[in-house]
Amino acid sequence: MILEKLKTSLRLPVIASPLFILSNPRTVVAQCCAGVVGSFPALNARGEGTLKQWLQEIKEKLEKEQENNRFVAPYAVNQIVHASNSRLEKDLRVCVDEKVPITITSLRSPNEVVHAVKSYGGLVFHDVISLRHAEKAIEAGVDGLILVATGAGGHAGTLNPFALVTEVRKIYSGPVVLAGSITNGSQILAAQVMGADFVYMGTKFICSAECPAPEDYKDMIIRSSANDIVYTNFFTGIYGSYLKESADKAGYNSNKLFSWPRFKLGLQLFLGKKLKQVNFSSFEKLGSKAWKDIWSAGQGVGDIDQKQRTAEIVSQLIEEYTRAKEKITKML
Repeated sequence: MILEKLKTSLRLPVIASPLFILSNPRTVVAQCCAGVVGSFPALNARGEGTLKQWLQEIKEKLEKEQENNRFVAPYAVNQIVHASNSRLEKDLRVCVDEKVPITITSLRSPNEVVHAVKSYGGLVFHDVISLRHAEKAIEAGVDGLILVATGAGGHAGTLNPFALVTEVRKIYSGPVVLAGSITNGSQILAAQVMGADFVYMGTKFICSAECPAPEDYKDMIIRSSANDIVYTNFFTGIYGSYLKESADKAGYNSNKLFSWPRFKLGLQLFLGKKLKQVNFSSFEKLGSKAWKDIWSAGQGVGDIDQKQRTAEIVSQLIEEYTRAKEKITKML
């Protein structure tokens, strides 16, 4: 029932992934109006009361679109449930009050979030990179799993999508979202054929006109290929995928084993509390910050060659998806 209800609310089985720093009400509304799930990280809403303002702005604009008989997809908010997120409890309370339709959780078992979101009938989808993480999320009672396979942007996993989907499907029959280098309609259909219900797309939407990413960031994505992506925990202590060109400018050295973010994360986990910021690693000494100056992207960058409005991106994906289905039908 959950799966069918969500599918009928979309023009395409796509969730635009929450982009740290970048996603905002404008990007979310554009994505929802184009017919895919739009999302943003709660942490992007900086300042007292900003999260509530953002949610009310999104709701008002989407409701206005619906009043004009336009198709509108639901939106989602990403909550980082890691112990280092001191805002979680407060942000979650705001999202419950505003009855956010979909909550995307990541970086720890989402038990408390599941209980809160289900109190008003919302859905919880959880990011996982392994079968062990999937098992914990299922035990917590999530409504769906987001399988972050190798090649995805941001905090990606290392498992091949075929292996990850196959193993998860042995223990879980609920909604599955697949992430990892998905940039066109053919790949969306392929993900469904191999067992996923939806796909997660982030890098493609960085190059949308509505995204506030610097133009240099977008240009770097367009001229990059899979070989230009580095996978490292040097910047935040957690492994993630970044554009090598931006990482190099920030002082990244693949041979350097130590970084303060990595060491700090270990201490936080050991001590069970958040540590104060200390500038220690080479990129911080250069004045650079993870995500703001070291730009994330997935390995699918080689398939992205232009900047487009969000509506154009989704229309192109639909055309590619439709052609791929027609091609498969002829083959059978």
